[in-house]
Amino acid sequence: MQRRLRITGIVQGVGFRPYIWHLAQELNLAGWVRNDAAGVEILVEGEPEQIEVFTRRLPKEIPPLAQVRDLTWSDGPATGEHADFTITESGAGQAATLIGPDTAVCPDCLAEMFDPADRRWRYAFINCTHCGPRYTLTRGLPYDRAQTSMAAFPLCPDCEREYRNPADRRFHAEPTACPVCGPGLEMVELGEIPPSPLYPRMRALRKGGEPLNAIKGSLPFVKGGQEGLSDAQQNPSDPIADTLHRLQAGQIVAIKGLGGFHLACDARNAEAVRTLRERKNREEKPFAVMAANLASIADWVEISPAEAELLQSPERPIVLLRKKPGADAALPGIAPGLAWLGVMLPYTPLHWLIFHEAVGQPAGTDWMDRAQNLVLVMTSANPGGEPLVIRNEEALERLAGIADGVLMHDRDVVVRCDDSVVRFSPSPLMGEGRGGGDWAAMVSGASPPTLTLPREGGGNVGFIRRARGYTPRSIRLPRSGPSVLALGGYLKNTICVTRGDEAFVSQHIGGLDNPATCGMLMEVTDHLLDILQVRPEAVAHDLHPDFFSSRHALELADRWNVPAVAVQHHHAHIAAVVAEHGVTEPILGLALDGVGLGSDGSAWGGELLRVEGSEFSRLGHLSPLPLPGGDKAAKEPWRMAAAALFRLRRTEEIPLRFPSQPLARQLHVLLEHDVHCPPTTSLGRWFDAAAGLLGAREVMAYEGQAAMLLEGLAEGAGEVEPLADGYSLDESGRLDLLPLLARLADEPDAAFGAALFHATLAQALADWTERAARREGLTTVALGGGCFLNHILSRNLTRLLTERGLTVLTANQAPPNDGGLSLGQAWVAMQQIR
Repeated sequence: MQRRLRITGIVQGVGFRPYIWHLAQELNLAGWVRNDAAGVEILVEGEPEQIEVFTRRLPKEIPPLAQVRDLTWSDGPATGEHADFTITESGAGQAATLIGPDTAVCPDCLAEMFDPADRRWRYAFINCTHCGPRYTLTRGLPYDRAQTSMAAFPLCPDCEREYRNPADRRFHAEPTACPVCGPGLEMVELGEIPPSPLYPRMRALRKGGEPLNAIKGSLPFVKGGQEGLSDAQQNPSDPIADTLHRLQAGQIVAIKGLGGFHLACDARNAEAVRTLRERKNREEKPFAVMAANLASIADWVEISPAEAELLQSPERPIVLLRKKPGADAALPGIAPGLAWLGVMLPYTPLHWLIFHEAVGQPAGTDWMDRAQNLVLVMTSANPGGEPLVIRNEEALERLAGIADGVLMHDRDVVVRCDDSVVRFSPSPLMGEGRGGGDWAAMVSGASPPTLTLPREGGGNVGFIRRARGYTPRSIRLPRSGPSVLALGGYLKNTICVTRGDEAFVSQHIGGLDNPATCGMLMEVTDHLLDILQVRPEAVAHDLHPDFFSSRHALELADRWNVPAVAVQHHHAHIAAVVAEHGVTEPILGLALDGVGLGSDGSAWGGELLRVEGSEFSRLGHLSPLPLPGGDKAAKEPWRMAAAALFRLRRTEEIPLRFPSQPLARQLHVLLEHDVHCPPTTSLGRWFDAAAGLLGAREVMAYEGQAAMLLEGLAEGAGEVEPLADGYSLDESGRLDLLPLLARLADEPDAAFGAALFHATLAQALADWTERAARREGLTTVALGGGCFLNHILSRNLTRLLTERGLTVLTANQAPPNDGGLSLGQAWVAMQQIR
């Protein structure tokens, strides 16, 4: 008997062919296995019973990083042409497979790296088929070394033997290398003398066979600024030791990672943190920190078992953890005024080597679980909010004046990819999608889970930013449809490409307020379309015509002669949740965010929608607040507080409450004459008004700061009862929170006021949503928009709606904020052009 099997999913570069080879050998089957653009193709010949066992076991025992999406086969008579089972060369064809995301270095590689007898002892680029870079170094499919940035590094004989041996863990591990043949490290001083063109020389030396980490003192050492540096640092012989010495001396070091450079400093050194903020022009926005292990941060944050699992997962995201008392004192200036701290663990060999150096280079891995004093700030090297720095020459130019030194290497980063950020909510996971992981689910077409979900205790893991570790995993859609390219919104931009019944949401791109980020959008678009081998049949975009993403969508649609589909902002928020949960029936949507252009041309942001397929209707909205000064009001909460006082007929209090604001005395004129005070229904602006009235913040240093500080205050106050008469609902579907703001305007305790605001808001939204659901005859509600990043609001509203018999769907596989817009746009456009 002969059986030909076709497997799609994440099945290339993850040890899948060696796994098939071992299984076939065990069952005494002949034939072959190969990669092609569609995935993995297998031909087996042998006894029918053994072939059936092979087929049953195949999806159940797959390597740890593999994900089987579809498994199909056809049978025929045996030909007898195959005497044994072999792994053959890759084929071509139309892409249907997936490139795996980058993953953390695995325990086996770490054991080798910290074994002094191993040939990869302390080698910063160790990896195997179970770990390491994938997406960020891949230029195209099929996933072979020639299609990656490792093509520049021919394998040495030892690595070649491993690469060709099906029984070896590094069989066809495309990024594999060793100190003899692979990339090397270099520490470069950034000083007053302009750096020389280092990168071409690195390449030249590599081609000449000289190990790159033997290059010392590449640039003139500039005198000055060396106080506190050790003799070893001033005469460096090891880039890792040099890096550690610089960090311990309070310097800022740029470190090249998987998807780009980080800026690092000692998180426990207040002066170093202050210097980094000053140089990066990041006044108050929180930093993430990296610690060696859970024990190293246990004194400062609460860590549940589910959060520990996320931190140690192969994806290694930044996880937001609740601070303990004393966290801000131990880590001064890291996340000022917030209740949460972003934490991640090392995920590259290079990260581990820095922590290994800090404990004296011990042999073995026992040290990895012991608490360490070293904790590092690890923030994206993206000066001025532009895209992440990825090239060495770019780092030397753009990071001069920010970093004191650059720890770089000569393995190119092909695709920029920032760290992912997630948060675990211990409330029950409502509205489960079609996730799956067992053989039956995969063969029937269910989507593999996008996040490493906790297996015990219940809860929900939500994205704040989806990037490294998760991109480019696909999200399974309710049905197949034409291929669509969706270009997202203006802030927190992502793009989405659909192929059949799969949606591929890109890594976080960022705000399209500068040419460099707009260029990254085009770069990511070209790369994703290329690796997926998709030609879109439509291009979707936001309704706002002035966004770069909207203009570029129209240009692409015209170039390709395909339809351009404009999707209203809040419709897209709800459609994203609908798409990932596989909902095809009408649904109620509660879209709450900062702003989005409404279909009537006004600024929306507190919307109750009925969504059905590609259509939606607006059932209600928050009572509008004026925006005194237009867009400026979105950055200055005191203006929104003034708008609330105006509506409360307490205009005379504006200059008394905000004496430090020069325009406080004149603002009432704009409000009274309705000059440059456009209305908005945005819930984000109600948050700002509350923060301004409670004195939490008058002017924001970064987007969303007022709401985050308000959440932090409320977390400190604990649970309070909602204000009974804090809101009103009218028959037109309008929810007015003005009575709540009137109460806050007289509240002397900011923490209690913040807790009261959250409790009353959740109660008001639940009443509003329940009334609409009963009127419309709907029982399911989707929650979308950036306001649902607020942990208290999401938790309380989900509980209240569930208690009232409604099924609640929340964003799980994409962020609820504008990072998920492209998914919703793509799903709406797919249905519209069917």
